[in-house]
Amino acid sequence: MAAGLKRDPIVILRIDGEDLLEFINGPSYEVEMLSVFSQIVSDDAVLPMRDCIVKALEKLTVDQGMPPSPDSWVTSNIIEPALQLWDGNNQENLVSQETFLEEFKKVAERVAQNLKEQPVIVAHSENTFDGSGIKRLLSNKFELDKLLNTALENVPKDRNGKVSKEYLRVVLDVVAPSASLPPIGAVEQIDKVVADAFDMINADDGKAVKEDEFKKLLTEILGSVMLQLEGNPVSISSNSVVHEPLASSSSLLQPSS
Repeated sequence: MAAGLKRDPIVILRIDGEDLLEFINGPSYEVEMLSVFSQIVSDDAVLPMRDCIVKALEKLTVDQGMPPSPDSWVTSNIIEPALQLWDGNNQENLVSQETFLEEFKKVAERVAQNLKEQPVIVAHSENTFDGSGIKRLLSNKFELDKLLNTALENVPKDRNGKVSKEYLRVVLDVVAPSASLPPIGAVEQIDKVVADAFDMINADDGKAVKEDEFKKLLTEILGSVMLQLEGNPVSISSNSVVHEPLASSSSLLQPSS
């Protein structure tokens, strides 16, 4: 994931509990948390209330005022103290949706209080892959041809000068930065779009083709990926807690109120 996000701008967020309080007291709280509830509890699996609350906290994002809960500092200094003061620790099993909403809010309020006392600085990065980068590349035939020729220089060829289709993914990975795509393996949703494009032109049959045909196939793959992303853009984000002191030149953004 980090490799796929290396070109994205980073925004520094200060998480101090205000946004979390706004979320748990806002109109969307019940709907969003019931959706979370359905994700972590199945009909044939009953989780202890505490485990359910911990899992629910993990699913909240910086948009809802929650720093990354898997971070060890956040766990030990923000979440665990809130759970220790929670009066529901003796509840073994989750009884109902209503009980979950009530008990989760109690813990979240304590989490918000801990964040107020110890704000967490988070480096937030996000990107949307909508096919526009591919479109720019495909519209510039000179740049595309030059890029493909350079990428093919290091690809093995047989005695007839043909290239195996199994190198399509290798060359696509070389082209990816110029098409505003992440490296293969960096973003699961993009990998699926690429796999669909390969399936459409039977690009995984391992056959060897001439260079011109190879370039044509790769161009078709890029075009297919572009169309899929134009119809269904893929948005991703990354959040990490900043443990070192920020430089004075860093922009510190207050949460929106």
